[in-house]
Amino acid sequence: MTTTVSATDPHAGAPAGEPLLLADDLVAGYLPGVDILRGCSLALHPGELVGIIGPNGAGKSTLLKALFGLVHVRSGSVTLAGEAITNRRADALVRRGVGFVPQNNNVFPTLTIEENLQMGVFQAPRRFTERFERIVEIFPTLGERRKQRAGSLSGGERQMVAMGRALMMDPQVLLLDEPSAGLSPVRQDETFLRTRKINRAGVSIVIVEQNARRCLQICDRAYVLDQGTNAYSGRGRGLMDDPKVVELYLGTLAADVDRAGAEGAGA
Repeated sequence: MTTTVSATDPHAGAPAGEPLLLADDLVAGYLPGVDILRGCSLALHPGELVGIIGPNGAGKSTLLKALFGLVHVRSGSVTLAGEAITNRRADALVRRGVGFVPQNNNVFPTLTIEENLQMGVFQAPRRFTERFERIVEIFPTLGERRKQRAGSLSGGERQMVAMGRALMMDPQVLLLDEPSAGLSPVRQDETFLRTRKINRAGVSIVIVEQNARRCLQICDRAYVLDQGTNAYSGRGRGLMDDPKVVELYLGTLAADVDRAGAEGAGA
């Protein structure tokens, strides 16, 4: 792999071989005639942890939702292991091995932790016991408190439940939408370390993050989005050290994170 940082190569620093997940020149949006993504591309290779950073309104979460069939793709294509999955329904993508953890409303608050995880395998309920044992190896707290209602959990604990539920179907690809949002600095660090642990266990991950510096520290490669298009791409550390990227994006993003922290992060 190279450490290239590029504003012209959409997949700078990518390893050789065919991507596991490939989004090519996506145009998508929520309202007719209003495009949030305007020719956006992304590649995720087997075993990679790929970050998506950029200023507010850049289209980061929209890209993730377009990959998971939650936002209609007007043009461009998405493929998974060479199979076209553009605008495929989310439940079909779960069966194909794609998991998604949204930023907000990501647990069923009236259900227990155990019941939330059961919802993760509602398409294959017989797998619950086997997968539950695997998930509590990653998140021991979920096993210890399995009968507690999710609505009584802290923000960091809810994030564990949401990630655990997405992992219940043993996905090959996991899409994370700002998993550190609203968490205290300590809980943010735990979330990033947990994400890396899941990745090293064999799950390829795409993570959208406002905490750009921390994201770049843990990811293999990253994409900087701006106004719905690819602005820069490259190895995580390379982007973090690139003067132009720092000048145009990281300073602004760091300020956004600091402001969010000052407004009061939950534990």
